[in-house]
Amino acid sequence: MKVKLLIQNTLKSMDIVYSKTISSIAFIPAVVALLFLFLSVFMVEFDYSESGKAIKSNSHWLTLKDASTARSIISTITGGIISLTVFSFSMVMILLNQAASQMSNRILEKLIGNRFQQIVLGFYIGTIVYALFLLSTIRDVDSGVYVPAISTYLLISFTVIDIFLFIYFLHYVTQSVKYETIIHKIFNDTQKSLEKKCVISDVREPPSHQLSGTVVHASNSGIYQGCMEKPLLALCSRENLVVHIEWPIGTMIIKNTPILSVWNKDGISEELRKEITGMINIHGGQNIDTNYYYGFRQLMEVAVKALSPGINDPGTAILSLQALGHLLKFRSEYYPKHAIVDRDNVSRIFVKERTFEEIFAECIYPIWDYGKHDRLLTMELHHILLLLWTQTARPVFDKMLDEIRRSKMYQDIELGFKGT
Repeated sequence: MKVKLLIQNTLKSMDIVYSKTISSIAFIPAVVALLFLFLSVFMVEFDYSESGKAIKSNSHWLTLKDASTARSIISTITGGIISLTVFSFSMVMILLNQAASQMSNRILEKLIGNRFQQIVLGFYIGTIVYALFLLSTIRDVDSGVYVPAISTYLLISFTVIDIFLFIYFLHYVTQSVKYETIIHKIFNDTQKSLEKKCVISDVREPPSHQLSGTVVHASNSGIYQGCMEKPLLALCSRENLVVHIEWPIGTMIIKNTPILSVWNKDGISEELRKEITGMINIHGGQNIDTNYYYGFRQLMEVAVKALSPGINDPGTAILSLQALGHLLKFRSEYYPKHAIVDRDNVSRIFVKERTFEEIFAECIYPIWDYGKHDRLLTMELHHILLLLWTQTARPVFDKMLDEIRRSKMYQDIELGFKGT
């Protein structure tokens, strides 16, 4: 049992490290640079092979017999691409800092995780690696056989590509940090996560099941990220267990607080309790892919930050509010599954999900608290809620609409319309 727990904890730790590694800004550049290193080795071998010598002898424009000329070309390219890379990285860092200070530092992962930026930076670094390796292979001989001419001309081609990539990179980066672009990306990711999680179409929220059983406490503090669903489901089927998880994904958990309850007619042993605890993921950070509510929170935080006196940008807040309106419409019509069943269609794991009312209160009311004195936001929020109410007549919409209509700003707007 101890060996099994050790393997289980190791696999969970490896999964966390893997997730952090592939989401790092350095992952794609490192992979691309490694590919360029392999390419440089291959090209040098090809350059010195009989086939390479035959190609160079039949193509006079590929002849490059002067070792000092080859070194000068490669050294100049290396220095230029290094400067290009430093400038590109500096530009990305400045824009990231600007976006974090004016919107929310929680959106940094959206900007850091941009694959195109990482590939471009990886291409720069790969060109530098290729050039440095090529520089080390040049030999001073009269015949010129040991001057990798084909590889050098390929390096020149990479440099031309780098220049055009840099021109497009400037345009792409400046467009990717626009507020509407970032908000749209958060909206798309949240929409995809909602479509993946919320698959029940019904007129009401599925009931939340409460079980009495053995209470299992959290082994560490952090953010509850969900469970290892397949292993936990297999364990529940094998041991005839029913598990009820007490908290929704994305909740802060403190060590030794109840995290779930387990029902079994004979109770559970200490070893079984440890095995179940090892399948619960509690660590730092959050991800929209596994927690759509985190996307709602990010949009809310962007709107609140935009309404702060230091930023004072109601336009950005309205963009976030419009995205939240679309997401709330979808969430009001579709619900996540509350029960996970095994192969025999027996409900084994009951999960806790936030209700629509909870999501609405936690994401809309903070925006209203900060923007109730802003004319633009008051009008837009009233418009969005009115549209939602006409399609899904939920009590929370009525309550919020009444509160907006009682506000001084809305009454001033109404008086202004009547006066005209």
